[in-house]
Amino acid sequence: MRVTTSTRERLIETAERLYARHGMEATSLRSITAEAEANLAAIHYHFGSKEALTEEVFSRRLVPINHERLALLDEIEAEAGESAASPESILEAFLGPPLRRSVDPDYADFIRLMGRMYSEPSEALQELIGRQFEEIIRRFSAALARTLNHLPPAEVHWRFHFCVGSMVHTISDPARIQHVSGGLCDPSDVEATTARLISFLAAGLQAPATPIGEGPVAGGQA
Repeated sequence: MRVTTSTRERLIETAERLYARHGMEATSLRSITAEAEANLAAIHYHFGSKEALTEEVFSRRLVPINHERLALLDEIEAEAGESAASPESILEAFLGPPLRRSVDPDYADFIRLMGRMYSEPSEALQELIGRQFEEIIRRFSAALARTLNHLPPAEVHWRFHFCVGSMVHTISDPARIQHVSGGLCDPSDVEATTARLISFLAAGLQAPATPIGEGPVAGGQA
């Protein structure tokens, strides 16, 4: 009996939900098929393996976000022409698409899943995510290197890495800032959150090169 396309989508949605709830390692194919009201044969028919199903879970969400990022980066680089695009505009292209989706109820499970991805890394998952972000890392690192030409390449990579970390924390744990601020900070205001994050990160990106190996750090050892 031919398995319908709707079953395929139901398996992807169920896997996303259970991965977000329990983690990928702890979620079995049997638990996915049981909740999706399908059978194990459906997994093998549509995906071939749990790894392929997992890749579809991430691709469904990340491909549209990354396409939007690259389209925005193409636009700002075309406007800049021979000049380098500003750090603020590069950050807007990188941060805006995922931050806007972070308050979309349809993305709630995936946002929780992304938080788990960074707190519970695995070699297989890192390879999968690496494939999804290969072009993003290459394009945005190159754009930042052009505008941050006062920094050595390694410093640019470090600072982009810190940008990614700030973005992930902001997206995956929005309630924390609201709690610790006693309600002063509203993470549901995505435009304000994005503007603050861009302002903060742009200042860090443009800071002078970090002095490494120039003596002991206060309170530490040489």
